[in-house]
Amino acid sequence: MREITKLMIYDYNIKKLKYDFLGYTFSKGKELSFHHLIIPKRENGPATKWNGSVLVRNTAHEYLHRIESKDEEIFALITSEMIDENIKGKLDIENLKKIRDLLEYFEKNYCNARTNKGYPLIKEEYIRRRIRLWTNFTAKFKTWCLRTLMIYTIKN
Repeated sequence: MREITKLMIYDYNIKKLKYDFLGYTFSKGKELSFHHLIIPKRENGPATKWNGSVLVRNTAHEYLHRIESKDEEIFALITSEMIDENIKGKLDIENLKKIRDLLEYFEKNYCNARTNKGYPLIKEEYIRRRIRLWTNFTAKFKTWCLRTLMIYTIKN
């Protein structure tokens, strides 16, 4: 794990909170990774606090890059909320609620989408491993989306 990631985990109290910048839960610190916010890694963006966030590698980080490949506008809006958290120096509940609304909007629009290899775009753990928040969307929608995902996966 990079030193900057360790520093950010400490500064944002992430180990105690048990969730990342997007509100994804984790059990072990080694699950966390650094995500470039403003200048992407592919453009040689620096691994610095002002340019980064800490995400759970196999859920939040992977999911965010899938969102980026399908819907750049939603990706930009989520990134903007993480930048705001970074500026505030804390994981803020209002930012997390906005992020959750954006994720659920994406899920509503891409619920049955597939990757280029034919796998579901939205894995079940992308929905299940988030902290509980009250947002504009209802629990019924989440249940419907998960059921649709499972039924669609079983059929194909």
